[in-house]
Amino acid sequence: MNESRNSEEFYKKLKVQLQDTAMWPTTYLYKFIVISETEKINNLKELFNHLGAVINTRTSKNGKYTSISVNVRMKNPDSVIAKYKEVATKIEGVISL
Repeated sequence: MNESRNSEEFYKKLKVQLQDTAMWPTTYLYKFIVISETEKINNLKELFNHLGAVINTRTSKNGKYTSISVNVRMKNPDSVIAKYKEVATKIEGVISL
């Protein structure tokens, strides 16, 4: 199975879970891990900047990675998934949790 198909299946399952577990609009918590490069961290923050997000960062013990938590009010499951896809296409090497 190719990666595109796997990710589409993942997003379909995520959408169902989000529809079943939350009343929309709601505050959603995104969690990401990136290599501790200022440019990557700033680019990721910028993707959420206009949404009024509360963003927290934490550097790993050895300083190689940074975890980024983003609390932001989202309209619906489709908007959550669209933001995951945007981050994945614009930030190289990002890991979404």
